[in-house]
Amino acid sequence: MSMNTVGRPTRPESAANDTAHATLTGARGLLQDEALIFELGGWDKTGVDLPEASAPSDALDGLLRTAPIGLPGLSEPETVRHYVRLSQKNHAIDLALYPLGSCTMKHNPRLNEKMARLPGFSDIHPLQPQSTVQGALQLMDRLAHWLKTLTGMPAVALTPKAGAHGEMCGMLAIRSAHEAAGQGHRKTVLAPTSAHGTNPATAAFVGYTVVEIAQTADGRVDMADLESKLGDHVAAIMVTNPNTCGLFERDIVEIARLTHAAGAYFYCDGANFNAIVGRVRPGDLGVDAMHINLHKTFSTPHGGGGPGAGPVVLSEALAPFAPTPWLVHGEDGFALVEHAGEAGAETAFGRMSAFHGQMGMYTRAYAYMLSHGADGLRQVAEDAVLNANYLKARLSGAMSPAFPEGPCMHEALFDDSWLEGTGVTTLDFAKAMIDEGFHPMTMYFPLVVHGAMLIEPTETESKQELDRFVAALLALAEAAKAGDVERFKGAPFHAPLRRLDETQAARKPRLKWKPVAAAPLAAE
Repeated sequence: MSMNTVGRPTRPESAANDTAHATLTGARGLLQDEALIFELGGWDKTGVDLPEASAPSDALDGLLRTAPIGLPGLSEPETVRHYVRLSQKNHAIDLALYPLGSCTMKHNPRLNEKMARLPGFSDIHPLQPQSTVQGALQLMDRLAHWLKTLTGMPAVALTPKAGAHGEMCGMLAIRSAHEAAGQGHRKTVLAPTSAHGTNPATAAFVGYTVVEIAQTADGRVDMADLESKLGDHVAAIMVTNPNTCGLFERDIVEIARLTHAAGAYFYCDGANFNAIVGRVRPGDLGVDAMHINLHKTFSTPHGGGGPGAGPVVLSEALAPFAPTPWLVHGEDGFALVEHAGEAGAETAFGRMSAFHGQMGMYTRAYAYMLSHGADGLRQVAEDAVLNANYLKARLSGAMSPAFPEGPCMHEALFDDSWLEGTGVTTLDFAKAMIDEGFHPMTMYFPLVVHGAMLIEPTETESKQELDRFVAALLALAEAAKAGDVERFKGAPFHAPLRRLDETQAARKPRLKWKPVAAAPLAAE
């Protein structure tokens, strides 16, 4: 029996109230039980045949290995099966709806993948002469053109690698602009209480002090509180729109006016741009800088620590401070302005990364734009909002919307008041969803909503799949209200592993495998 740090059984077949008999192999039907690669054996073999070395080992000049390498020697079938079995233990967008709120886990069209694998995009090197990569540079130029067109902004920096990296890019441009204007004393950034955690973290990293803006009862920025905190000490505000409660900031133009009147800049977190793309241009709202998560709006792969891309669009006031490199087009074709301070980049704040960005993400995003066209991108926003409001309408009778009045945007937010008196918590509900074959929605965020359950269906889900998801949640809600507490407290029952002590797992993770020492015999 496998146990976690608090002694709770983690193997599903070990649970006393398991619904099926324990299998001899640990597998569940066609889902194979799989040990860690270190536990598979094969320490005394190699999975490949290597030719005899053509030079003596002493030619390695002291680099000859003197101890076991610490990896089992698996054959190709063993290796492939190991990783395929592990992949089956993870949820994925290719399996079912992935309803994480504020993350936009949507389908990635395979056409995008095919384009990214074309020779000339997939096999280029960042140190190639620019004359040999003119096609790739042209694609970057066209991508930049459409990002500027869709946002109504005059400049874009392509090099940031993700949303948070893009936030840093925008805030560094803002800091540079203030310093160039003799306003370096501005050291405060304002952010709503519902802001993504990266917003205050980025501002603090860049050197600012963060002050929270209050939220109104209907989930928007408190305008009176904002106005009272603006002043000549404020460098910028950071507002997400649509915001993290899944709502459009109806006073967004007034927010920008007040901010600019105070001499500050307006940074917009563009994480939720897919809810307004093709419908609203942030530049028209008064935004000075905004990062765009290509995975969320233009369907490039999400997560895994990269490779990602988070381009940042900049207003006319901030464009001169954009980081290098950037593209220029002349008689000899496309070229990159590489270094801050050189001609055309006299005021650039520097570089964000060693090279020019992630070519695969550029190619995927551009393919997505071309395949959708203007009308298709507009439909992206419309379908994202339609799907979220459909879920809100279907679930509101059984669950409690955090902001019941009016429509939401791309995500539906519920609180846990409907669970009051049931003995079931938000976390319990999330674990029970795993048994139904669904990844839980985002739980306990945003923090301004108690026991939050934030659901983003995205625009790529069909009504049939949404109805299947709704049916599961309604059945779980009915079970919770009927007093079937054990169904939730013991969940998940059918996952590869049982529920862990998540606090201990986060604070004391086991990051290194150690062989289990055999217990000594009594005679020893």
